[in-house]
Amino acid sequence: MDDGHTQLTFAELHTAVEQHAQALTQRQAPATVFVDDQLNTLQQMVSFMGIIRSGRCAAVSDPDWPSAVRDNVKRELGSALTQPTTTPAATPTSPFYIGFTSGSTGVPKGFRRHHQSWTESLRVCLDTFGPDAASCVMAPGRFSHSLFLFGMVLGLWSGAGVVVQPRFSAPRMMDTLRSGRTPCLVAVPSQLLLMLELAARRNTAPIEGVRLILISGARWMRDRTAALQILFPKARIVEFYGASETSFMAWMEADASAPPQAVGKPFANVDIDIRAPQAPLGTGQIFVRSPMLFTDYVGTPDHTAAVRDGDWLSVRDMGYVDAQGYLCLVGRENRMLVTQGKNLFPEEVESVLMSCPDVANASVQGVPDPIRGQQVVALLNTTATRVTAQQLANVCRAQLESYKVPKRFLACTPWPLTASGKTDHPALALMLQQYLSDASSTPCLQPIL
Repeated sequence: MDDGHTQLTFAELHTAVEQHAQALTQRQAPATVFVDDQLNTLQQMVSFMGIIRSGRCAAVSDPDWPSAVRDNVKRELGSALTQPTTTPAATPTSPFYIGFTSGSTGVPKGFRRHHQSWTESLRVCLDTFGPDAASCVMAPGRFSHSLFLFGMVLGLWSGAGVVVQPRFSAPRMMDTLRSGRTPCLVAVPSQLLLMLELAARRNTAPIEGVRLILISGARWMRDRTAALQILFPKARIVEFYGASETSFMAWMEADASAPPQAVGKPFANVDIDIRAPQAPLGTGQIFVRSPMLFTDYVGTPDHTAAVRDGDWLSVRDMGYVDAQGYLCLVGRENRMLVTQGKNLFPEEVESVLMSCPDVANASVQGVPDPIRGQQVVALLNTTATRVTAQQLANVCRAQLESYKVPKRFLACTPWPLTASGKTDHPALALMLQQYLSDASSTPCLQPIL
């Protein structure tokens, strides 16, 4: 492991992990132990693996949690954090990791994974993407982000090693990638876009040492695939779709000509079922069955929690399977709007809006309307003063049915993000409510005329 300042060989990592595990056993630590999120990434990995080596379950918190949120999470975990345990030897289905996703109540949802769910995820990753997935991994993100944690573990699992970057820096990341030390890159779209912007400003030469780019965490802007391929001419560029509760679900080669809603075909060990499909495309709730599913939630789940039906699980995403066998994602069940008597998934409209060069992010919201039921309003992250509401509406009309075209457009600065770097739609919904009741109280929102 290498964080740019300190390097740990596998032998050094093994020694440190064993020492940490023995210390936990000697003091009869509880069955679940939090990794100290104030440690650096290498130290967090030692702690994480030491907890697991001792037979316990490692909980990974977010360093940005306010103290009130931290206290609520620990309260939800309850006795698992306080009761000493001798901890029997781990089995494939023993819990080893608790991560956290955003909850609708304001308290992050804890999801628990067992060993086999991740060993199956690692195995299918190597089987699907081949030797390049078994090369040294660049994981440029926080330990608390499950995507980057998986990337780190992938590099250790394969024995090729991992380079980490807890605080993302596009220049440092590009320097590392150019060195050829990390042929495999795990990244979210925003990181890749920042690299493309930097490369364009500096007229950067192609980086030829990267062989595999794995993209997840948000929808990749496929119109930028060609530019990404120019920057990394020898890289296979792959998008994959999954969730904290499901791990991998589907994947595809990044292709600008692919259907915009396609997220790929299922992994070899995944079955997909569309429940209660409706016309015209057979859209329904996506259920998945695989050996990679999570165990359960920790604490009290909310209305956004995943739904189980025997061996099947749904994270409440809605979609369909097209004629070519691609799973197509239309949106989250809990974000669906009803306008003019028709269902609208904001993600579809947001994707169209973000195809505009002057729009970095979009959040489509519904506000009460006595005639339509809900009026469609678009909040945009744009600093361009030249973009107009008419131009935005024209882009939407060219690609969407008329009822999906937003009736109002608002610019938002600064743009709110979750701890994992995604658009914070609930925060934007609250800001919109405040703006509609008193525009002067919400100066961060300005109408686009």
